[in-house]
Amino acid sequence: MTRTKRSIPILGSVLLAAASVLLTHASDEKVFKGYIADSQCAMNVHSLSQSHKEMLQSKSVGSTAADCVWYCVKQRGGRFVLQNKSKVYKLDDQNITKDMAAKKVRVTGTLDPQTNTIHVRTIEIEPDEQPRSDH
Repeated sequence: MTRTKRSIPILGSVLLAAASVLLTHASDEKVFKGYIADSQCAMNVHSLSQSHKEMLQSKSVGSTAADCVWYCVKQRGGRFVLQNKSKVYKLDDQNITKDMAAKKVRVTGTLDPQTNTIHVRTIEIEPDEQPRSDH
């Protein structure tokens, strides 16, 4: 048997194993919905209501929830998170654009339950969504 003919079954096995790993990983992906917030407000670092309410009352962070998100991440060491009614998820991808702050989004990715971190594949703003005014 030539060397090339022996390599074909090995190559096929390697490709099959790689495809299996990719399919398993893809099947763990979920869609998470919520608002892009900052860890400072969402995790009660300086907010009693898990919202931007207290910060916005001070008028030092701007006048909208989006202003507060951006301020807390850029000036106070916060991180972008996904916040919904009952949970706050950390996001491993911090490449959030300013127009996403405080907007309702769909995050596709896999959740690491140990760290409560979503390993982000995509983030999309929900169509026709307005930013949150109170969060």
